[in-house]
Amino acid sequence: MNSAATTPRAPEGPTPYRRLVGGVRILLAALVLTAIITQITDQILNDAFDPAAYFGYFTIQSSLMNVVVLAVGGVLALRLPAEPELLARVRMSTLAYAVITGVVYNLLLRNLPSDGSFAGLDWPNEVLHVWAPALILLDWLLAPGRPALAWKRIWFALIYPLAWLAYALLRGALTDWWTYPFLNPGEPGGWPSVLLYIVVIAAVIVMISAAAIGLSRVGRREPALLEADPV
Repeated sequence: MNSAATTPRAPEGPTPYRRLVGGVRILLAALVLTAIITQITDQILNDAFDPAAYFGYFTIQSSLMNVVVLAVGGVLALRLPAEPELLARVRMSTLAYAVITGVVYNLLLRNLPSDGSFAGLDWPNEVLHVWAPALILLDWLLAPGRPALAWKRIWFALIYPLAWLAYALLRGALTDWWTYPFLNPGEPGGWPSVLLYIVVIAAVIVMISAAAIGLSRVGRREPALLEADPV
């Protein structure tokens, strides 16, 4: 018997469901980008746009990452039957950033009293802090074609937050403008409170990343290539 006739063939292209996911990713990327452009336009029209402050927020930087990752992931889902490991690794990281953005905003920032600064439109804020994180989480849970990630990839998700944190603390120390109130040592609690928030948020990012990796490995064996990869 010819063994080639009995060996299952790998899919030559993406399934219809994977193509549907690709289209939804592209639409979500467009929605997030539209929300950011709307916020910027609204602030410019009301003479309230400060580029250094606006683009210094973790939410905005991570949302711009989401635009790129969703767009690239969407195009590849339309073309390829499976996701490259590097893209899955980046998606795992941006998933953690999106979820922590939603959690921190809705638990710590949503009900803060106004400081008198320009508030702007509500719907872009809801897109960036509620709808995008929720849909990015659903994408990770439901999208097909994702490879199993190695557990060592968990630390990949901390690279950007640590770099952003160093920037935010340095800028705050030099200008006395703090991106978020919980990073300001001048608030009640001082540095111990700031350090506690940092540790808790870092731990949550690690837990989200661990959960994402665990889900990617459910019922699957890690490819041998990943074991040999020293990165």
